[in-house]
Amino acid sequence: MHVELRKAGEVVVVELDGKLTAGMGDQLLRDAVAQLLADRHRKILVNLSQVSFIDSAGVGELVAGLRAAQRAGAALKILNSSERVNSTLYLARLLPIFEVYQAERDALQSF
Repeated sequence: MHVELRKAGEVVVVELDGKLTAGMGDQLLRDAVAQLLADRHRKILVNLSQVSFIDSAGVGELVAGLRAAQRAGAALKILNSSERVNSTLYLARLLPIFEVYQAERDALQSF
């Protein structure tokens, strides 16, 4: 798993690449979200377009990130989840709790 951060105006886009699974993947996402919140970033967009697989630990970390953001008065949204990742979120009945966007422009405007 590789994590890269970039700014788009006031929004920080967290670019994930690889498998979001137990071990390194979930820890990298946890650390990235925690650091962004500690640095007082309040608009976080997690781009999942390059995530090839997500397991329960990865799903759990997305939920934990969303809850941490909400507690901090921030917003965390998802961009470009692949059909496979979307299916996993759907089966876990988590799609209704996330704001999911397929176009970055739409996601950025939603903040």
